[in-house]
Amino acid sequence: VNPFLSLLHSISLGLSDAELSSMKFLCRDKIKKRKLETVQSGRELFTILMEQQEIASDNLEFLKKLLEQIDRGDLVSQLLHFEEEECNASDDQPDVHEKPHDVISANIGREWKKLMRELGMPEVKLDRIQAAHPFNLYEQLVQALREWQKWKGKDAKVADLIKALRGCHLNLVADMVEK
Repeated sequence: VNPFLSLLHSISLGLSDAELSSMKFLCRDKIKKRKLETVQSGRELFTILMEQQEIASDNLEFLKKLLEQIDRGDLVSQLLHFEEEECNASDDQPDVHEKPHDVISANIGREWKKLMRELGMPEVKLDRIQAAHPFNLYEQLVQALREWQKWKGKDAKVADLIKALRGCHLNLVADMVEK
C-alpha cells in the first residue's frame, strides 16, 4: 500500500462533516464550486487536490495549512511524522541537483512509458504504476521516475535520463533537462 495514500485515508477518516465542510470552503480558490459540491469525503477532496497537483507525497504544505485552519494539530503532527519518515527513506536518492523531474514531468505526456522502457524499467513496474494512478498521467510519470531512482539508487544519473530522452527522440525535453 502506498504510504502517502494510506496517510490521506487516515486523515480522511479523522475528519468530521463540519471539518470537511470547512476544508471545502478553504479550497474554493483551488477547486471549482460545482466540483466541490459533489465532494462527500476527505478522500474525494484529496483526490481532486492530487489531480490538480496541490498536494503530493513530497508537497504537503497546502494540506498542512488546511489542517491548521481547521484546528487539527493532531493531523498536522501525522503529516510531519510522514515527512520525517520520507526524508529518512530517501537517503539513497541521487543528489538534489540531479532531479530534473519537474522538467520531464511537465513536458512528457503519453510518452512516459517509452522513456521508462528506454531506462530499462521492467514492464511489470510500469503496469503497476499505471494501475495505481489510472487517470493521472502526470502522477504516473512522477511515480515512474521515483521508482527508477529507487531501483538505480546512487547510479540514477541525469546523464542517463538525457540519453534515454534522446533515445526516445525527445530532444527538446533533453535540452531543457541539460539546462
